[in-house]
Amino acid sequence: QVRLQESGPGLVKPSQSVSLTCTVSGGSITTAYTYWAWIRQLPGKGFEWIAHMFANGDTYYNPALQSRTSISRDTSKNELALRLSSVTPEDTAVYFCARTDNNLLIDTWGQGTQVTASS
Repeated sequence: QVRLQESGPGLVKPSQSVSLTCTVSGGSITTAYTYWAWIRQLPGKGFEWIAHMFANGDTYYNPALQSRTSISRDTSKNELALRLSSVTPEDTAVYFCARTDNNLLIDTWGQGTQVTASS
């Protein structure tokens, strides 16, 4: 059974960058025909797709966030990472990592990690 666990600093000051990690267990992030996504839930709003990475390392970014977002992976640790720069209070959200199938349908969610951008 695949499990995803997000971790991050929790609180970040506006204009700074925040880095989050998603540790995957029970399965490999290089398994064929899977995507690994970062998604956030903004307060009082729906979910927003941030970016995803295919098993071969190819990436896709939400155009609205692309200029401030970078995703990467460490295959030796079976981890994914998200870096969001120039954070504003509007980036305050719960950030999730998720696994999807080849049709980008999510089949496994992490529990999420709260990021609050505040001075």
